[in-house]
Amino acid sequence: MSNNMSGFHGLINIFAKEVGDASKITFIGSPGMCTPFAELMACGVQDKEAHFIPLLNIDDAHQFEPKSYGLALGEEVSDPHDSDIVVILGGVSMPEFNVDVNELNDFVGQILNDDGKIIGVCFMDMFTEAGWLDKVDFDCVIDGTLISMVKR
Repeated sequence: MSNNMSGFHGLINIFAKEVGDASKITFIGSPGMCTPFAELMACGVQDKEAHFIPLLNIDDAHQFEPKSYGLALGEEVSDPHDSDIVVILGGVSMPEFNVDVNELNDFVGQILNDDGKIIGVCFMDMFTEAGWLDKVDFDCVIDGTLISMVKR
């Protein structure tokens, strides 16, 4: 299936459609770089329970909580087990984070429920560049393209 939409609004719409009626979502991403993208996507599905795990550190999992200014990660460590959806963010495939794809697959298997879905979200074809498309059993990959320019 190919769906093309532009901008962050398009990304959020495609993501919400892929999430469907799932109730518990866990994002796995690189700390710092992936966190705001997980927050952005979690804003698009605010009726869902959403957690963020930096890299494969389950002891540092935190749930997104509604605040007056939007969503933010809660202070308490949360429990991402039995997630309906695990979202693997492209940052974990970056070489500097040295995430072993086999360890990632085992990790996902521990937190994803039996009928769960794995969604990849990346930019600039990161999962292809990392060689992960054939190594992770993604149900779908949402891949965005960023174009930056300075205007004066």
